[in-house]
Amino acid sequence: MVIRSVPRRAAAVAGALLAGLLLVLTGCATGGGAHGSSSGTPRSTATVVDSSPRASGVPDWARGMPVVPVGELPSRARDTLRLIDAGGPLPYDRDGTVFGNRERLLPRHPRGYYHEYTVPTPGAPDRGARRLVTGEGHETYYTNDHYRSFKAVLR
Repeated sequence: MVIRSVPRRAAAVAGALLAGLLLVLTGCATGGGAHGSSSGTPRSTATVVDSSPRASGVPDWARGMPVVPVGELPSRARDTLRLIDAGGPLPYDRDGTVFGNRERLLPRHPRGYYHEYTVPTPGAPDRGARRLVTGEGHETYYTNDHYRSFKAVLR
């Protein structure tokens, strides 16, 4: 007669999963790999989000691109977001116009899906380079370099 030890097998599986989790967390905490440089070079506060299924807490539309929590945006960008959410009034004639995504840095959608809004740039003689772009799916992106790069805004 063979007696199977279910609790022992379950404990072994749980131990293996715990060991794997510890390895992953230890690698993240020590900054292992190319991102863990101790050269003293300043690093961006934006995070590139892992697109694997284990990444959690980040919406699908933001996966694989730099992200920034809304609280870390410049104060004028947060002010502009409040105006957008309230439905205005917005200070610039071009606020709310269709953003064409010609740079193709944002996920592709039909024309009219994205709209752009000016984030005032202190000292700029014109609208400046900072913008917020919103999508019909309630996603928000921020650029401080006039569409050369974007960060997904986590709200």
